[in-house]
Parts: sequence; structure tokens; C-alpha cells
Amino acid sequence: MPEVRVDPLTGLRTIIAGDRATRPGGGLSTTPAEPIDRDTDPFVEGHEDRTPPELYALRDDDGGADEANAPGWTVRVVPNLYPALEPDSAEPEPTSAPDLFTAFAARGQHEVVINGPQPVTSLAELPLEQVQAAVGVWRERIREHRDDAAYVHLLVNERREGGASLPHTHAQVYALGFVPAQVARERERFTAHATRTMGGNLLADLVQEEVRRGERIVAIDDEAVLMAPYASRLPYQLMLAPRAPRRCFGDDGPTGASLLYDGLRRLARLLGHSPPLNLWIRTAPRGAEHFCWRIDVMPRLTHLAGLELGVGVNLNVVAPELAAAQLRDA
Repeated sequence: MPEVRVDPLTGLRTIIAGDRATRPGGGLSTTPAEPIDRDTDPFVEGHEDRTPPELYALRDDDGGADEANAPGWTVRVVPNLYPALEPDSAEPEPTSAPDLFTAFAARGQHEVVINGPQPVTSLAELPLEQVQAAVGVWRERIREHRDDAAYVHLLVNERREGGASLPHTHAQVYALGFVPAQVARERERFTAHATRTMGGNLLADLVQEEVRRGERIVAIDDEAVLMAPYASRLPYQLMLAPRAPRRCFGDDGPTGASLLYDGLRRLARLLGHSPPLNLWIRTAPRGAEHFCWRIDVMPRLTHLAGLELGVGVNLNVVAPELAAAQLRDA
């Protein structure tokens, strides 16, 4: 029977209706990504002159090239060529009805993290060591901006269905001058839980209960726990949380990179190919006292339609308990 579930972290509601996956046209599948043309790929090693000058890079220390904006790098960070945020963005002209129409300067930073020199479309196609290096750079860029930005949002869009304009695997960093409403809402839920439980951490308590139940757990290692969230919004959604709670992803400690890689590989094995997806790091907004970072992975196997876009309620045709069991077996 269908049921409505409330996400304990966000408060968002999802209708879980597994039987709808059997309706005509309701099957889930994915196809392989088109191979990348190295000649037109601006992110491949050797094409450093096709991006803006790098802001940060991990480079070989074995006698290879160590000059900036040259080959020999492992992970590379450059400004976004078409930034959505700029540090010196001008204030917009005042409107004649400021109570109705509000606008302010889109100030901040917008960066691209090239996850590896290899011309592949997915993190799952990289070696484990490369993913670990990329996630380490994600942490460095969050650290770089967190003192000046109200919120730092790091995301990965894979394949055009996931919003990627370039196929080569990369992350984007948005250093925002404001705290987005959804993040603020989660901050409030963490604070309310801490007050109600005399200091408890909402995500840590959730992880403890999920591990006790086991039905939505996909995998666990020494650093993190990987699970299908209780109110998963999309089929095969994953959430990675640290074993020991920490407010900010930029704080010292494990990153969960190995388990993230394991989860992405499980998705690829289960579905036959790496699916289009969105991945992001939820980290503490500046000044938040009660919070815990996590990584959300959203495969894009179904379309967002009128229910999701009209009222903000997702319809998920794969129960998270079934998704977790299938991914455990993958």
C-alpha cells in the first residue's frame, strides 16, 4: 500500500508507491553515456589553456611537471567560465515596488573542481585513489570559502539528464552570501532536536537507529554509513553520513570517500551503467551550532512531473527498503 513518509532531516514529504513501478511505461533503466571526445574536452590533461587560470591543483611530486596551468595534475580547480556568482557583482536597480519585488547582488564565488584528468563521465569510472583525491580537494575548497560565505554548496551533476553541460566528471562550488531556505530549515530541525533531547545530534541519532534496524543500510565502513533514506525522494537515492558526527565537511576527520565510491559502483552494477545523477554535500551553514554533514546522491531515473514541481511532494516508485536490499546484493 502507498504511504506518505516525512524526511526527519528536511521535513519534506514523499509518497512511497512501489506498485507504480509495474504500470505501463513505469520501468526503470539507464543507458551508457556517450564516450567523451578528447579533442573537444576542455578538462582533459593537456588542455589547461582551454580553462581560466587554475585556483588550486594537486600535482605530481615525482619529478613531473609542477608548473601551474600545465599537465601533471591530479585534481584541478578553476573559476567557472560562466559564473552564476561574482565577488564584485553590482547591486541591481531599485524597483518601484520593493515590498513585492526584491533583488540583491549575486555576490560570491563559483568554481569548478575537475575530479581527475581522465576523460570519463562519472566518478564511478575513476580509480578509488582518484576519487579519494577529488573528495579531499572538495574539502579544501569548502575550507577556503566557509569563513566568508554564509553557505558553501558543493555539487556534482553527472550527464546531461543530471544537468551537466560538460560530460567530463567535475564538481561545482557555490560560495553563497545567504543561507538557502532548505538549509535553514534543516538547521532549525537540528536545533529543535538538540533542545528536545538535551544535546542530541539529529543525524547521529538517525544513523544509530537506522543501523539498529538494518533494513535501509547499504554498507558500512570505518568512516561512514551508507543508506537508502527513509523518505527517499527518488528511486535508489543514497545518503552517506559519518560514523562520528561533525558539523562541517571542512572539519578534520574522515571524508567517507571510499564508501561513496562503493555506493556509486553499486548503482552502476545494479543498473548496468552509471546513471545520470546529482550529488551534493550538505554541510553546516556559518554560525550553526547543531548540525552534521552528509552526502546525498540522487540518481535521475525518473522525471520530475506535476506533483513534484507543483506542490513539492515527490512520488517514489521504489521503496527504500527494496532499494537498499538490491544495492546490498550488487
